[in-house]
Amino acid sequence: MAKFGESDDLVGAEFVEANLRGARFVESDLRGVVMRGVDIQGADIDAPWIVEPGGSLTVNGVEIAGYVDDELNRRFPGRSERLAKDPDGLRAAWAAVEQTWAAALERVANMPAGTADVSVGGEWSFAQTLRHLVHAIDLWLGRSVLEREDFHPLGLSYGVAGSTEHPPYAEVLEAHASRFGMVRDLLATVTPAELDTPRKNPHSSSPETTGSCLRVILGEGWEHYRFATRDLDTLDTH
Repeated sequence: MAKFGESDDLVGAEFVEANLRGARFVESDLRGVVMRGVDIQGADIDAPWIVEPGGSLTVNGVEIAGYVDDELNRRFPGRSERLAKDPDGLRAAWAAVEQTWAAALERVANMPAGTADVSVGGEWSFAQTLRHLVHAIDLWLGRSVLEREDFHPLGLSYGVAGSTEHPPYAEVLEAHASRFGMVRDLLATVTPAELDTPRKNPHSSSPETTGSCLRVILGEGWEHYRFATRDLDTLDTH
């Protein structure tokens, strides 16, 4: 099976009558890809950014990003509040994230022992997802907003999907609770002026504010909840 990685330059490549059945694209840049006369029956696309402001995906001439966003909001009550601009709206949005994740944690607690460390299809396990949220909060709140350089040792960044490390789940839960509490504590007192305070983007030179950093965290919370519960649903059927 051919495998292409980051060092392979496929920009502008053309595939004509190529058989890509069963191919898997992971964290790949497919922006602006044009497909004509393709058979995509049964294809499974997970592209979180198409539902963000300015996102776009056209299928058979129909712009579907808005439809996808509306359906996700219907499936996940509270998700639509993730783009809130004012303190009260952000507090309500974060409360919805916390309530939603609390239900997921309870669900896993009632599943067979070890479920939190099971990977489905090579994706992060539930515990790894919690650890990534710890890292995301340390990055976008701890570093960008609070200007702290310390990161929780259990935090998990991108690029380590194959990690076989399984720290005690109780410690993962503790780390997750502490970082969710950190967001809650900041939101409890944040003011409109503070939301507009300029901040550094941890990944690029793009301008950020306290408010936009918080909205990134909200987006991470909802997207990874979607990933995690998708895989829990799969485990429940086996």
